[in-house]
Amino acid sequence: MADHGPGSPFAAFSLAGRVALVTGASGVLGRHFVRVLHGAGACVAMGARKPASLRGLAEELGQGARAVALDVTEAASIADALSATERAFGPVDILVNNAGIAATRPFLDHTAEDWDQVMAVDLRGAFAVGQAVAQRMVAAQKPGSIVNIASILAERVIPGVAGYSAAKAALVHLTRQMAVELARHRIRVNAIAPGYIATEINRDFFASEAGQAMVKRIPQRRLGQVDDLTGPLLLLASEAGAHMTGSVVTIDGGHSVNSL
Repeated sequence: MADHGPGSPFAAFSLAGRVALVTGASGVLGRHFVRVLHGAGACVAMGARKPASLRGLAEELGQGARAVALDVTEAASIADALSATERAFGPVDILVNNAGIAATRPFLDHTAEDWDQVMAVDLRGAFAVGQAVAQRMVAAQKPGSIVNIASILAERVIPGVAGYSAAKAALVHLTRQMAVELARHRIRVNAIAPGYIATEINRDFFASEAGQAMVKRIPQRRLGQVDDLTGPLLLLASEAGAHMTGSVVTIDGGHSVNSL
């Protein structure tokens, strides 16, 4: 049996005694992130606009998991969610900024409302929650880790998601800005940039001719699975990544570096 005790190299990945908040926790990736953090020993607050949708996950995980109402576009909601988390588990020292939406329309049809809604959640929401969490960490003189969930569309483009691509590109640069300014407070800020992850939502598309053609452009010739994000998340959230800040970890099977 592997030794995961204090002297083991695996001990650095433990999140025992830590408190995490995952935004957008009701989605496929959010639920996976919750399970990973909780499985590594953290108490996890699961933030969603409709916390009732997380009742089943909270019951599955049991002690150390709690759903909290959280709308990342509303300052009062963010403050309430953090206060509820602190009452339940203590101050947050791991934040996974995962909340995100997309508006899928050709650029010529993309509306100002589309743009504003995507930016409000994907960029301003990540900024607002990140700032609120960091302010509380600094006030408590508590180190921590913030992981922003970006996308390979921060670097590459596909038609129809102008606002989403722009928001994720800005989020990557915001990650670097936060990393520089928060480093002296012992707060690390990094990003994960997933490629295409297989989910129930996109199953039909990737079974189509167009979807299969896209998969063939991925050097590994497969879509990502949610489990492919487990190791990178644990690395960035835990002390195993103690000297990492301002990094963007890309998990896409080589898609974003493929030849044009």
